[in-house]
Order: sequence, then C-alpha cells, then structure tokens
Amino acid sequence: MKAADALFAVAREDHLAAPRSVLVGLIGAGIQASRSPAMHEREGAAQGLAYIYKIIDLETLGLTADALLELVTAARRFGFAGLNITHPCKQTVIPLLDDLSVDARALGAVNTVVFGRDGRAVGHNTDWSGFAAAFRRNLSDVRRNRVVQFGAGGAGAAVAHALLILGVGELSVIDTDRGRSERLAQDLCGRFGSGRARAADDSDRAVRAADGIVNATPLGMAKYPGMPLARGLLRPDLWVADIVYFPLETELLRNARAAGCRSMGGGGMAVFQAADAFRLFSGLEPDAERMMRHFESM
Repeated sequence: MKAADALFAVAREDHLAAPRSVLVGLIGAGIQASRSPAMHEREGAAQGLAYIYKIIDLETLGLTADALLELVTAARRFGFAGLNITHPCKQTVIPLLDDLSVDARALGAVNTVVFGRDGRAVGHNTDWSGFAAAFRRNLSDVRRNRVVQFGAGGAGAAVAHALLILGVGELSVIDTDRGRSERLAQDLCGRFGSGRARAADDSDRAVRAADGIVNATPLGMAKYPGMPLARGLLRPDLWVADIVYFPLETELLRNARAAGCRSMGGGGMAVFQAADAFRLFSGLEPDAERMMRHFESM
C-alpha cells in the first residue's frame, strides 16, 4: 500500500468541508493506544469546531519511516492543518520541512508540524513546553539543585531543555548510548552555560546526590516493562517524574510512591503538549484543564 493512498484512506471519509473544520493526524509506529485523537477532538467540539484527528500508524499500514516524505507531502495536498509526529520520526521529519521554530531548531526534534496557508511546513516542539507546564502544576516547590535524567533521545532532549529552563542547577544525563548523553550534555551547556549538564555513567552515585530524577526513556511502557534504576535507590526525600503515560502508573511510579517519594506521571506532559499543539493547529486557545479532564476520563 502506497503511503499517499494509506493517508487518503484514513482521512477521506471524515474530512468535512465546513469553514470551521480542522483535519490533523499523528504519524508514528505502534500508536493505536494514543489518547491524542480523543483529547483533540473533544476540545475541538467544545470550541465549536469540526475537528478530525486521525492516527497514521506506520506498523498498522505496513510502512516504515522511509515513507515519511510521501506522508507529509500527501497531508499537505489533502488539506491537513498539521501533523503530530512521534517515535520513530521526530528527527527524520526535520529535513522534510521548510522551517523550524526556535525551540525545535535548538532541540533537533519535532513533534508538531503546521501547514500554513502558503503551503509551507513548519516544525515545532511542544514536548518541552508540555513537560514544563506539567512540572509547574505538580512539582513547582521541589528542590532542583541536582537532577538525574534517564534518557537522551528526542523526548529526553525536550525534557532536559525544560528542566534547565525550570531552574535545575546541574543535570546529569544517563543513557545506554554514552555518546548520545555526551552530545546532549554538550548541547545543553552550549545553550544554558558551562556546568549545567553532564553525561554520567554511575547511576547509583548520581541518584544518591540528587534532589530528583526523571525517566525520559520508554522503560515502563506496556511493551518495555521495567525501570531505569534500582528500586533501592528510591528514598522519601527524592522526587520522581516519568514521561510515560501508558500505563499511567509505571513500575517506577509505583515503587516511588511506595518509598514515599513525591511523584509526577506522564499524563500532564501528554495533556499540555497536546494543548500547545491544538493552539498551533487551530489558532484557538485551548482549555488545558478541560483537556486534562478529558484525558483522565479515558
């Protein structure tokens, strides 16, 4: 099945021609359980829009990330307002775009593409702003002199960016790919100042000296069970944040709460990044708290 034909098949029955219609989609692999369609469509309905959000799952369609160019091109032609982009396409999509927002350019990762009336495709990153909003909502008063982050991929880059904007003094980045954690730390120091981030290998030592930890890896997802650190490292004065939201209570969060840690799940980031994307797609101001209620009711 050609990529363009696949995209047309998922969109043609639902795209409405009303002046206040918005057609968007999500491209990624293994995304059938995503809550984004319901969140966007319910918020659109609440604002009087004919808002259609389609899942374009590479696995289901028998495609790979190599089909991304054809999918993005087809979405422009079929009148999509934009696309959300997730694993494994957040970096792959960048060369296919006409421009990037300041944040997307700095992070080297795109999770939202907006098609302008002039036909130009502009990449944005709402992952970092979504995490920052969730953190301010749930953990605004915690100490953040030293923080350990597990994961230095696309999502990890966005979360690390947010953490330093939120005032983390020193961020230790741990990744199974040492080179990737070193590159991220170097990039962060270039933007935020020398010594603000470093690549670390000894997770035990780093966590023992930390005020909080963040899981920005897939560990904890239904298909990637586990947690990024030993359970014995969790202690009551340590706060814990996880960006995984399916399931909402990961193994890390369950053990953190049992150890008396303050914790934040990935639901908040999922909602607030969706709210920021909704604003970009529709031009309307979303009600993030209403979107949170929609998310929690699913």
